[in-house]
Amino acid sequence: MPKSREVHLIQRPTGEPKPEDFALVERDVPDAADGQVLIQNLLMSVDPAMRPRLTAGQALNETMMGGALGRVVQSKHPDFAVGDLVSNRLGFREYFVSDEKGLSKLTPQPDLPLTVHMHALGGTGFTAYGGILHIGQLKEGEQVFVSTAAGAVGSVAAQIAKIKNCYVVGSTGSDDKAQWLKDEVGLDAVINYKKEPIRKAVEAATPKGIDVYFDNVGGEHLEAALRRMNTLGRIPVCGFISGYNSGHSTVSNLSNIIYSRVMLRGFVATDFMHMRGDFERDMAQWLRDGRMKYQETVRDGIENAAGALIGLMRGENAGKMLVRLAE
Repeated sequence: MPKSREVHLIQRPTGEPKPEDFALVERDVPDAADGQVLIQNLLMSVDPAMRPRLTAGQALNETMMGGALGRVVQSKHPDFAVGDLVSNRLGFREYFVSDEKGLSKLTPQPDLPLTVHMHALGGTGFTAYGGILHIGQLKEGEQVFVSTAAGAVGSVAAQIAKIKNCYVVGSTGSDDKAQWLKDEVGLDAVINYKKEPIRKAVEAATPKGIDVYFDNVGGEHLEAALRRMNTLGRIPVCGFISGYNSGHSTVSNLSNIIYSRVMLRGFVATDFMHMRGDFERDMAQWLRDGRMKYQETVRDGIENAAGALIGLMRGENAGKMLVRLAE
């Protein structure tokens, strides 16, 4: 019977999450019973979409939820063997017992790092892939703007647009991230929104307007993009980071949707599960070919998981924020 440490939310954050909103709790986890497996989580995902659940959705004084990759360490289930790797939604804990519900076996790509299954070849990569190709209806050679373009989702969306021979503008919040987007990713224009007004910067960077705006931010970014949308443009809305801590995000020119006949649609990954096979084939090849670049910020230990989430909301990550729980 192993001991497992897990992260609990013990009070609702007011504004930006703080360390005192969380607690690290140790508990005993039972051995696997008949029809069950005992999983040790190896890697845990930290994502901006976790922030709204801290306000509503995540129960207090219970283990927090999040994407994770684990290894079977005990099995009394016929479909799982010790050593199998599984993806799950039971992050923020070191061990757990499952009857297989919510587990997906993972066959790692032998020539790619295991961590890519947590971002580019995992959930965030799939979100970007379906978001820009299916929801955004991206076409070859279009004009594209991506906010938080150095993030785990935004960087993949921006690079898919480049692979499709589009003109791509990205926004980010630091010089280091902007330099990576220019030098490594090869975007056509990069905006540091903390150094220049986003409205003027977007206007200067999009002389031919915008056909697709991949929105991770909302607020002033969405407002700036709406001013530049071409007729019949598309805005797949992946996130609203500008409003996650405050609970609201103001946009004053939504009427532009009417006059430019713009499609604005929120989405989740389950909207395009039919694309999963195409995504896995394309992304694995792009990674092998070096056409898909990525960054990772990895914190070690479950004791640093809450701090990783706090740091993510402050923009301290480069690319995907992960917590390594075990080797």
